[in-house]
Amino acid sequence: MFHNIPDSMLKRMKEMESQDVIDRTDGTPITKRLRQIPPETGKFLALLCASAPKGNVVEIGTSGGYSGMWLSLACRIRGDQLTTFEILPNKIELATQTFRTAGIEDAINLIRGDARQLLDQYHQIAFCFLDAEKDIYTDCYEKVIPNLVPGGLLAADNVLSHQDDLASFVEHAEADPRVDALTVPIGKGVLLCRKI
Repeated sequence: MFHNIPDSMLKRMKEMESQDVIDRTDGTPITKRLRQIPPETGKFLALLCASAPKGNVVEIGTSGGYSGMWLSLACRIRGDQLTTFEILPNKIELATQTFRTAGIEDAINLIRGDARQLLDQYHQIAFCFLDAEKDIYTDCYEKVIPNLVPGGLLAADNVLSHQDDLASFVEHAEADPRVDALTVPIGKGVLLCRKI
């Protein structure tokens, strides 16, 4: 999977990785930053997604489309399409450009809107990546977990970098009898939940 990344996607990934470093140090307002996962988290998510059971692949928080590129690699292997949700118009525009430049528009279903209001339409979820505003994590979790297939996975980013903001969310997931949950210290910390 990682040995066959198309040149157009690899080029776009490198451009976004460079821009993300600049955004985090030059005073770019938080709503305009890429705020994306690091490459090692992208690889981790792609491996998880490729290994998930049969079902839908969902991402909550598209941002500029960086994580979507990684997940699209897994979707190609699975024969699936990624459904990704974003509410910010500037991020939707950037993600659309990213998916076009990377040549993966056919593998992505970009939904413009609040995932909390739209997730009820998505059942049989095999894999979900949650990387949105931290105050909606629990709401999104509660929309996804009932619709995860047995053995399905939910991966939530930033649980170590935003430990104070997400402590109650992590405690909620770890105490949830519907899932097995573990924090993986990769990137900014990923909470991995597997539906029992």
